[in-house]
Amino acid sequence: MNNTLIKGLGLLETLSRADQPMGVTELANRLEIGKSTVHRLLQALVEQGYVRRNEASGSYAASIKLWELGSAVLSNLDLRHASQSWMAWLLESSRETVHLSVLDGNEVVYVHKLDSPEPVRAYSSIGGRAPAYCVATGKAMLAFEPMAQLKSLSRHLHAYSPRTLTVPAEFLREMERIREQGYAVNRGEWRESVGGVAAPVRDPGGMVIAAIGVSGPIERLRPARLKTLSADLIRAADGITAALRGDAPQQPSAGQLKTAGMKEKG
Repeated sequence: MNNTLIKGLGLLETLSRADQPMGVTELANRLEIGKSTVHRLLQALVEQGYVRRNEASGSYAASIKLWELGSAVLSNLDLRHASQSWMAWLLESSRETVHLSVLDGNEVVYVHKLDSPEPVRAYSSIGGRAPAYCVATGKAMLAFEPMAQLKSLSRHLHAYSPRTLTVPAEFLREMERIREQGYAVNRGEWRESVGGVAAPVRDPGGMVIAAIGVSGPIERLRPARLKTLSADLIRAADGITAALRGDAPQQPSAGQLKTAGMKEKG
């Protein structure tokens, strides 16, 4: 039993450090154990939610459940703690709903949010989910997934609104654009009346682990305003990344918080 546990933990560690999903044969070779053993362990881990299987390619990847466990160990979601003040800064600056999201397969999970004070605003809930390719935070994370995974996803895009990207070539160009500019935009692609902009957050090793975004009614988030907000989102995402590295304060300065609400008026 102990030997099986050790092999299972080794399998989880290998998948969690991999930069792309891995197949049974590749895992067996890497861990130097039999393919039948690897397959049996993977089945158990999938059933328990620690590993997810890509049905199209038959490959495996670590699931968000590992992030949840690690976050609980690190003072109950260290990511959320590092993001709190930057989310408050964005709320003051934009007066729109601010989201912190992580990726779970092809969906985003909202791990924290601050609601807009406006009577008409984007509605969501902590723990809620959305199709990643339709919302800004999801697109900001998807763009940095392996190309093989993006190509597979591009063949299974479902339209949630008339603005959803469903043509594979257009979706892949959008992913490339996001990688180049460092932020993603939702143009009413999930809910036609709601738009948003988001930027990716990286862990100390440089991997994208989350995204921070602003969402609101499409009437208030016109292209020019989205462009302005994108600079704030990149700044906030970089601040959170720096806080996670431990080489910068976890909070914007008092002066930044004080002037945030006046910026758009100026």
